[in-house]
Amino acid sequence: MRLLLSIFVLSWALAPGGVLAQTPPLESKAAPLSADPVLEARVLKIAEELRCLVCQNETIAASQADLAKDLRQQIREQLTQGRTQTQILEFMSQRYGDFVLYRPPLQLSTLLLWGGPFVLLLLGATVLLMHIRRRDPQAEPAPLTPAELQRARRLLDEAGGSS
Repeated sequence: MRLLLSIFVLSWALAPGGVLAQTPPLESKAAPLSADPVLEARVLKIAEELRCLVCQNETIAASQADLAKDLRQQIREQLTQGRTQTQILEFMSQRYGDFVLYRPPLQLSTLLLWGGPFVLLLLGATVLLMHIRRRDPQAEPAPLTPAELQRARRLLDEAGGSS
């Protein structure tokens, strides 16, 4: 039964119109969309500086999302129009916000984001240090109550007698 089900699922996925048949072919770096390899190298260099807005943890150079492909084409067009890398990055930043930059700039609006973890770490270390210093090293532990003392003696006697 499992074999029959596996064959059915596999044939459905590979059949014309199936899941795997509908996946578009990947854009290859070895076969650039432009005939000019220098232009493609410049496109990839700029694309590595931009974050994919769909994938978010990938650059648009590595992403295969449709939006990333469109952005690479837009970079290609802007380069052919004579724009510089800085101008293209500024254009993308103005259009999509600083989030599109893979290395966003340190600004007043992002200062808490960049420095927050260090501030929290420093605050935690300060509280821990104050707590440790406040403890009295000469303080003796509270004496045992008579019931606790009797129980401890009984446990020691049992442990000593069974060995």
